[in-house]
Amino acid sequence: MADPFSTDHDSPYAAPDDRRGLLIVADDEWFDDAAMLADAAGLRLLGTVPLGQAAARLDMQVGCDVVLLLCHQPDPLLERLIVQVETIAIQNRMAVVLLAGIETLDTAYACMRSPQTQLLCSPDNGDIAAALLAAAHSDALPHNLHDATHESDGNRLQRLSEEVSRLARTIEALTDRPRPTLPAFDMPARIADRQGGYTAMPAMATIGAATMAETASVTAAQVRDLLRARRLRADFLPGDLFADPAWDMMLDLLAARLEQAHVSVSSLCIASAVPPTTALRWIRTLTDKALVERRADPHDGRRIFIALADDAADQLIRWFGASHRYRAH
Repeated sequence: MADPFSTDHDSPYAAPDDRRGLLIVADDEWFDDAAMLADAAGLRLLGTVPLGQAAARLDMQVGCDVVLLLCHQPDPLLERLIVQVETIAIQNRMAVVLLAGIETLDTAYACMRSPQTQLLCSPDNGDIAAALLAAAHSDALPHNLHDATHESDGNRLQRLSEEVSRLARTIEALTDRPRPTLPAFDMPARIADRQGGYTAMPAMATIGAATMAETASVTAAQVRDLLRARRLRADFLPGDLFADPAWDMMLDLLAARLEQAHVSVSSLCIASAVPPTTALRWIRTLTDKALVERRADPHDGRRIFIALADDAADQLIRWFGASHRYRAH
């Protein structure tokens, strides 16, 4: 009979430990040094499990506070597994870190339900470090690694910043030797050049007549021209000086609205002209501020689109009108 307090990382039980428990789900050699990674993040490693065995392991796992799920390659098990992880996360206030690739981003985003889930796409070491430490230090989890009541906000932020840097260096050291890595994300030079990258789906329902009347003076071509003009700056000046992903995404969504097209989250990340993990953070911010919203595909509940909220669309249209009048003078 197995010892229920075994310290073996392949067991769903673990010896008593004050640190939060981390379970890693991955079909990747990148996690050969999982124990060192967990230790650097201040977590205790509960185990590493391949996708095919993850469902059974999650059903019997105890003491799990954080799940790190690597899902950068399409897999028939992926959708059901993420739904299971999200359900457990909501029930147990568990933190989840999803590491997706551009090919699995839409599936992962559509399955997200828990506010404690962080979705990263083709992240760098710093992104992974920050996500793990955010999960490890989350006040929403059942217990805290540190007593924040006796620590000022400034000191806590400084300490977390130092820990992110330290963990990022650890991840870099662990990945020095050749091994499979997350797929690279090549940023297109401008929106007009993104062959095959951006796919706006035909709309399932037309925009109402009143909205169409209001938008008659603004065309999708005008919005696209503005986006292309913004991209041209990178041909003459350093592009990172003028990155404005929130504005670019809202303009792209406005153009799609005028075209009566739907936009997937992966397409919107490409339109942002920044790395996808950065774009995902902006999408969450825009969603929290009620500027954009998730909309389910009425013909496929597994698909989620991103759209401008009606109020945001109205304000953008008014801005276009106002700026056009200003230029006319």
